Amino acid sequence: MHPRFQRLLLYAALVVGAAMALLPMVWMLSASVMPTGEATTYPPRLLPSRVTFEHYRELFTRLNLGRYLLNSTIVSVTVTAVSLLINSMAGYAFAKLRFRGRERTFRLLTGAMVIPAQVTMLPLFLLLKQMGFINTYWGVVIPGLASIFGIFLIRQYAQSIPDDLLDAARVDGASELRIYVSLVLPVIRPILATLAIWTFLATWNDFMWPLIVLSDSSMYTLPVALANLVGEHVQDTELMMAGSVLTVLPVLLVFLFLQRYYIEGVTVGSVKG
Repeated sequence: MHPRFQRLLLYAALVVGAAMALLPMVWMLSASVMPTGEATTYPPRLLPSRVTFEHYRELFTRLNLGRYLLNSTIVSVTVTAVSLLINSMAGYAFAKLRFRGRERTFRLLTGAMVIPAQVTMLPLFLLLKQMGFINTYWGVVIPGLASIFGIFLIRQYAQSIPDDLLDAARVDGASELRIYVSLVLPVIRPILATLAIWTFLATWNDFMWPLIVLSDSSMYTLPVALANLVGEHVQDTELMMAGSVLTVLPVLLVFLFLQRYYIEGVTVGSVKG
């Protein structure tokens, strides 16, 4: 087979795959601006007969979705920012700082990665209950402030930092904090962007843990609020699609904003790995 024909088939397959992946999202966006009842007509419509934003208006006025959107934003931004700081410090320490028990501790941490998160939910809930953090934002935030996967990811990437560079900075009198801020953070910026996207995405879409910890409906995050909304408005397909768009949109914007660093972190990590 001619190489040009092979490339043509490959591009055609990629276009078809991309179209199949994007079609549900396009329909979700289109259905969210359809008049009530139009999304369930037969044959199904891809484009609305007329564009209306009444469903978005209803979400923010009658159903108070703005409050849940703010709750998810507070939780996700806090977890992402603090976890990046903690994970980067811990990952750098395991990669470049010499201390007793470093390798043994790291092996213990990586071994804990195989434990399912569901197994730890009950003891974590009881611990937070003893601390008085149930039905508070802290109860949702604290479990995500550090992750074994994040520490592992930063550690593997930070190992590529030359030891001579760090030793030269120490000889010049730089403190470990100054080395971390001025040398380490700029070098690991691509992998930090990758971890930021993963952390924000996981926290924003988390449903189980906020549902367990929070009992006050005014403190619900967006996934929990939308789940309750489905139970009350299961027939309102257009309203559900509008809620889904509001759930997906912030994550998409974060990815687009950090896309360059994300791709850089993935490609550089694959070369170094």
